[in-house]
Amino acid sequence: MMRKVAEAVDGGEIEVWGDGQQTRSFLHVDECVEALLRLMSSEFKGPVNIGSEEMVSINRLAQIAIDISGKNLSIKNLEGEEFSRKYGFVCPTGVRGRNSENSLYREQIGWEVNQSLEEGMKSTYEWIAKQVNSTRKKTVSK
Repeated sequence: MMRKVAEAVDGGEIEVWGDGQQTRSFLHVDECVEALLRLMSSEFKGPVNIGSEEMVSINRLAQIAIDISGKNLSIKNLEGEEFSRKYGFVCPTGVRGRNSENSLYREQIGWEVNQSLEEGMKSTYEWIAKQVNSTRKKTVSK
């Protein structure tokens, strides 16, 4: 989503597959590494979920990315026949909702994710936008 927004021209749109109402939770890589390091240094040996319990719709995720970018972009949901005509296959729908349940991790390790989705997205967007702009500059100078 971040790359789509970073590459989009101000005033344009980004494409979201499906109706955008499907929900997911996302975990910033720094939080994931911290959780893994804490798990590995603990005595706990069983399976455990590591993730964020902050659930968001895909359309909301796209809007957060747009807001962070400061661009004026719209979201175009592409599904059904329109999707099939453009891509030549049926749009995958996936699971309607998915989220991480972390109570066992909290109980056994005594730690939980503390970075909000938006905080993680801000730092991620900054990095991705730099990569996109660097690639554009190299392409333009050739």
